[in-house]
Amino acid sequence: MSVEEAYAAIDFDTITLLLGMMIVVANLRVSGFFRLVNGWVATNVRHPLTLLVAIVLTSGLLSAFLVNDTICLVMTPLALDLVTRLERNPIPYLLAIATASNIGSAATITGNPQNIIIGSLSHIPYSAFAAALAPIAGIGLVITTLLIALVYRSEFFTREKFEKSALPARYHGPLLLKTITVLVSMVVLFLIGQPVARVAIVGGAFLLVTRRVKPQKIYREIDWPLLVMFVGLFIVIGGFEKTIITPEAAAVGRLHLDNTAVLVGVTAILSNVVSNVPAVLVLKPFIPTLSDPERAWLVVAMAATLAGNLTLVGSVANLIVAQRAKARGVEISFSTYFKVGAPLTFITVVIGMLMLWLASI
Repeated sequence: MSVEEAYAAIDFDTITLLLGMMIVVANLRVSGFFRLVNGWVATNVRHPLTLLVAIVLTSGLLSAFLVNDTICLVMTPLALDLVTRLERNPIPYLLAIATASNIGSAATITGNPQNIIIGSLSHIPYSAFAAALAPIAGIGLVITTLLIALVYRSEFFTREKFEKSALPARYHGPLLLKTITVLVSMVVLFLIGQPVARVAIVGGAFLLVTRRVKPQKIYREIDWPLLVMFVGLFIVIGGFEKTIITPEAAAVGRLHLDNTAVLVGVTAILSNVVSNVPAVLVLKPFIPTLSDPERAWLVVAMAATLAGNLTLVGSVANLIVAQRAKARGVEISFSTYFKVGAPLTFITVVIGMLMLWLASI
C-alpha cells in the first residue's frame, strides 16, 4: 500500500466518534459522576440480590451510551471498594460488571468500538440501530442477573441484609452539570439523526472549553494507545482487502452468509479467535455483497458483542475487569468466568439471533 492508500483506509469518522466519547467519559470521571452513582447504591441498597441488580443495570445502561471499556475501567475499583466494605464475595459482582457492560453496549452505536465501526460503515441511523438491538440488550441484562444469582446461590439467596451506611462522594458540581447536559443533548441529537461523529466531537470540544478544569487533566484520561491501535487496524485490514480479498475470494466468502445462523456463527467464532473489532473489519468486504446488508450488519453487531462474554479473553472489557481486580488482590480465573460466560453467551446469542430473524420476516 502507498502512504495515500494507507491514509484512505482509515475511517476517521470512527476515530473521531471514539475520541469524542472518551472526552465525555473523562469529564464524567473527573467530575465525580461515577463516585456519586456508587455512593447512591451504597446508601440505598440493603440486600445482596438488590446490589447485583444495581450493578448490572448501572454497568449495562452506562455502557449503552458510553464506551463499555471505559465503564469497566471506572466501575471495577468502585464496586470492589463497595463489596469489600460490605464484606461480600467480590467475584459475582465483578462478573456482573464485565458481562453486563458487554451486553448493554450492544444496544447502541456508541456502546463499544465494534458498534462504532459498524455504524460508520453501514450508515444505519442511531435510532434504527437502537430499536433493533436495545430490546435484545435489555433481555440479556435480565438473563445476566438471573444466571449469576443462580450460579452463586449462597451469595444472593439469603435473608442477610446490609447495615445502612453512607459512602462519601466528592464531586465537582458545575462540571458535573455541564457534562450531563452535554451528554443528554448528544443522545437526543443522535436519536434525531444527526451525524454521530460530528455530534460527539463537537460535544467533546465544548466540554474542553472551561476555566474550572485544565484540558490536560482530561487529556490524561483519554486512551490514546487505543486510538492509535484502531488506526493501525484500519490500515492492516485495508492491506488485507487489497492483497487477499479479490472479487473471486469475496464471492466465495459470501456463500451462506445470508443465512442468519451462519453469519452469527462465523462472527462469534471470529470474535473469539481474533477479537471482535478485527472480526468486524475482516467481515467488512463481504457484508455489502449480501442481499440485506443493513440486517447483516445488525446481526454482526449483536453476535460480535454478545460473543465477547464467552471467555475471559473474549473482550477487552473482561480483561480490564480481571486486571484491575487482580491489582486489588482478587483473582478471576478462566474457569470461574467460563461457568457464567459460556451459558450466558449461548442463551443471549440464540435469543438475539431469533429476534433479528423474526424482525426480518
